[in-house]
Amino acid sequence: MKLLFELSGEHPDLPVAELECVGTVLDRRTQVAVAECPDPEAVGRLALTHVVMEYLGECEPSKDALAALLRDLAIRTEKPFAGRVKLIQGAHMDVPRLEVERLIGGLVAGPVSLREPVEEYRAVVSDDRCYFGRVIARIDRGGFEFRNPMRRPFFHPGVMMPRMGRALVNISLVRPGELIFDPFCGTGGILLEAREIGVRVLGSDFDPAMVAGYRQNLPGSDVMIADATAVPICDGALDSVVTDLPYGQSVRIHGESMDRLYDGSLAEIRRILKPGRRAVVVTHRDIAPIAARHFTILQEHEQRVHKSLTRRILVLG
Repeated sequence: MKLLFELSGEHPDLPVAELECVGTVLDRRTQVAVAECPDPEAVGRLALTHVVMEYLGECEPSKDALAALLRDLAIRTEKPFAGRVKLIQGAHMDVPRLEVERLIGGLVAGPVSLREPVEEYRAVVSDDRCYFGRVIARIDRGGFEFRNPMRRPFFHPGVMMPRMGRALVNISLVRPGELIFDPFCGTGGILLEAREIGVRVLGSDFDPAMVAGYRQNLPGSDVMIADATAVPICDGALDSVVTDLPYGQSVRIHGESMDRLYDGSLAEIRRILKPGRRAVVVTHRDIAPIAARHFTILQEHEQRVHKSLTRRILVLG
């Protein structure tokens, strides 16, 4: 099924990269993407998408072009509906948004209900295109807020927020029922998001205090105290690895240097990961030369967290 995605604007590339877990991206503009998705129900796992729509068509961003598209579509519905318009920052439309919404209400045959619509038809204007679709899902951000690290039984400063953890799990392309591993699991934030979408999880950490905290946050989930450069896991046993590598002096690490730790842990990830599957690693400096010794670098992303911290995300295969 061809779907239209209205994306989060907090990063230029990560929301589109995340869509790979549900389909093949066919087209993209600022905060918009079109993808072919074999299982539309799978979109519920996404974290960096706002609205998911059945793709109905696209045109130039003008009133006349949209009116022609709507006439060609000849949409009829028995359900009360509303027409909505989303103008992405920087998009240009030759008429006000409310006028476009009235146009949709007039050219879709059916009962209009702005207060209690059962269906919503939505035009999303981005860059040089106007995309049109029928809303089929909205991503519930409340669930991510509910899993805020401050709400967990065990909290440790500097942990990754749930939406970013979910996005990284999704970018790894792990599927429900498969096994994901985090060799620097800390308090378990990444694996908590994986477990929420039905993935089997396994964590390890060299710090017993973190492992104890993990057990409080993910009771019943498998975890072990282990050196990330020598984990007791068989070759090619894992479907996915997602991890936030340690940094700075505030973490307890096992190794003569950070570079040696990164090199050894990436070599171990390569050994235990199934051929053809992905690892997603987060660092706070450029370790691409180290990663390239063991993997093909499929994607590189940067995310500025605050003035003194920029996440560097490597997708490895």
